[in-house]
Amino acid sequence: MGGVASAEDAGDPTAVKSEDGKYLDKDGDPTFKVAPDGTVDWYTYSGYRRYHSECHVCHGPDGMGSTYAPALATSLKTMSYADFMGVVASGRKNVSTSQENVMPAFGDNPNVACYMDDLYVYLRARANDAVGRVRPAKHEDKSEAYNKAEDACMGNKK
Repeated sequence: MGGVASAEDAGDPTAVKSEDGKYLDKDGDPTFKVAPDGTVDWYTYSGYRRYHSECHVCHGPDGMGSTYAPALATSLKTMSYADFMGVVASGRKNVSTSQENVMPAFGDNPNVACYMDDLYVYLRARANDAVGRVRPAKHEDKSEAYNKAEDACMGNKK
């Protein structure tokens, strides 16, 4: 399947623990948390914002795909966290007799690389129909640990 993991590799997205505002599934992969009132975790909210800043031009609105690139909301139903990180960081090239699709590498782009978990969590939430196609109306606050990691990744000195 060209680097795409099988369905069982996507894992159960249920959050079983939280570390400094990041929710993790039973395998330790980042996942989403949506409260009964619709409040989403910070990573889902940030992922929505980052997706629409960097990814939607090719992958369509809300991860639904386009004629140019696949639906990431569909891909995350079967793609593991490790595979997602690898494709985003290193890119991918799929060539067939009818077309050539190229996913550029974003590992050196801090506007993507620093927010890969956010993107993964948002798209995982979309893949599991946990959030809709609109900007989440309510979200948890950004944690201090998130702020520190973001500043360090973006090279902000404080």
